[in-house]
Amino acid sequence: MGRRQNKRQTVLICTSMLVLVVVLITVVLQKYSDSFTADWRRSLSEGFSISRQTSKPTSKPSAGSCVTEKNCPGDHFSFLIRSGAANVVPPKICIQNNLVLGGVINNAGYGINVVILNGKTGEVIKTGHFDMYSGKVKPLIELLKSIEKGSIVLMASYDEPSSKLTEDARKLIAELGSSVVQSLGFRDNWVFVGGKGATVKSNFEKYLKNDNMKNKYENWPELIELTGCIPKYLD
Repeated sequence: MGRRQNKRQTVLICTSMLVLVVVLITVVLQKYSDSFTADWRRSLSEGFSISRQTSKPTSKPSAGSCVTEKNCPGDHFSFLIRSGAANVVPPKICIQNNLVLGGVINNAGYGINVVILNGKTGEVIKTGHFDMYSGKVKPLIELLKSIEKGSIVLMASYDEPSSKLTEDARKLIAELGSSVVQSLGFRDNWVFVGGKGATVKSNFEKYLKNDNMKNKYENWPELIELTGCIPKYLD
């Protein structure tokens, strides 16, 4: 009889202790759970705030973007030209916020990239790219000689634009208004807008020399970009 009472007392004590432990654990978990929930909500709120601050659209256009901030008069065409980046990212040329040459539409390539426009309507007459490292200069010369008076010509370099560029080719490009083409060297970056029949040097030209001490891409200079408004050709 005494043994049974001892067992009952032991069971009651154990049960009471177990209940007490469970209650304590519950209280502790509740306390830290509330704290964790509050911290989590605060962190989440801060995360959304940071996200709103850091997810603003970047000013750097994407490979296919052609939006410019140029508001051109009605008798002008807006343009954007970007040279290639090293031998990895092709150049692009945009007219009136429309991509007319670039990797996205698969008509850009190594060397010198060219777009020819009708100077009155802005219509694209021809696009092409001419490899000046392992290609031939003759097709480029033929194209330059075929350009009609009143045409607008846009050019952008990619990778290497000069190795096969002969004096004849340089002269023909200079006649379009370029003041830099005579100095264009190995892996230099260059963008240019000129016209057939132009009597003055073009103001739409940028040039960045290949310099291993200053290059952004080790063996190539940083890409360059040019935007502006081209006046329509008037007879």
